[in-house]
Amino acid sequence: MKADRLLSILLLLQTRGRVPATELAERLEVSVRTIYRDVDALSAAGVPVFTERGRRGGIGLLPGYRTDVTGLTADEARALFVLSAQGAHGDLGLDGALGSALRKVMAALPAPRRPAAERISERILVDPARWPRTPVAAGPDLGELQYAVFADRRLRLRYRHGGTPAPVEYTVDPYGLVSKAAVWYLVADLHGEPRLFRADRVLAADTTEEAVRRRSGVGLGDVWAVLREQVERLPKDVPVRARVRRGRLDVFLRIHGGRVTEPPPEPAGGPAEEWVEVAMAFPTPAAVRSLLTFGANVEVLAPPAARRELARAAADALRLYQDQPA
Repeated sequence: MKADRLLSILLLLQTRGRVPATELAERLEVSVRTIYRDVDALSAAGVPVFTERGRRGGIGLLPGYRTDVTGLTADEARALFVLSAQGAHGDLGLDGALGSALRKVMAALPAPRRPAAERISERILVDPARWPRTPVAAGPDLGELQYAVFADRRLRLRYRHGGTPAPVEYTVDPYGLVSKAAVWYLVADLHGEPRLFRADRVLAADTTEEAVRRRSGVGLGDVWAVLREQVERLPKDVPVRARVRRGRLDVFLRIHGGRVTEPPPEPAGGPAEEWVEVAMAFPTPAAVRSLLTFGANVEVLAPPAARRELARAAADALRLYQDQPA
């Protein structure tokens, strides 16, 4: 902790010039006496630090003294500040640590490089989430999955597969966590075979006392490459164009927003009976039958195979209810 505090003092003095001891003590959450002891330690290490008494006094560095603690080039500094985008750091509980680290890097940068680094966070925004993003069920805290990964322990999962209501229990050997399009995945071996588990489908996670059993010479990047190739080889979704009555668009998006592939127009702003076109994607033409719940408020325009599926489903329902007595 002392080494970190000494570095913080040095960086603050380089950035601010002369700083009162009381302000340093407040910012670093230590006593003024501790600050003066730290100043003595810096001086003993060869840093030309001095103190001045009085109202305008404080602690400072001799004029002309400068140390580039980071050794970063201008491009390297700009690249680091792109990391300040919200997303993965917040999920892992590291937003505060990231902000603190970037402040230290900023303070350590030579003055001519600071404006370019500051402009990066003002001009570049990285939003890793797809748009529109579907709400996902809350899974366990990622902390338990992280703990198993870093402790090199096997992990016991209670997991819910998509489309399967009953959860399944697994004991897996984790390699690590991957954030893909703002969705967290656990990469692990199950019975020696690579598997991918969505973190938001993990209903419970317990780290066991057993050491992890990873395959020799295989790392997270290797397993992720295999799994990513498997997923990308899956059949592509069928693009579907539909139109929805504006008065039902808000409810429609809440239910089927995960199938929408392009930003739809705002629900408000026109007559309720007006039609609004929506671009969607389904795994198969038969999957569009789920749109029948909206009755005549939704019409599939293309492809023809999807329209035929809906026509058959409607005809089946019509025959079923026509046979019933009045």
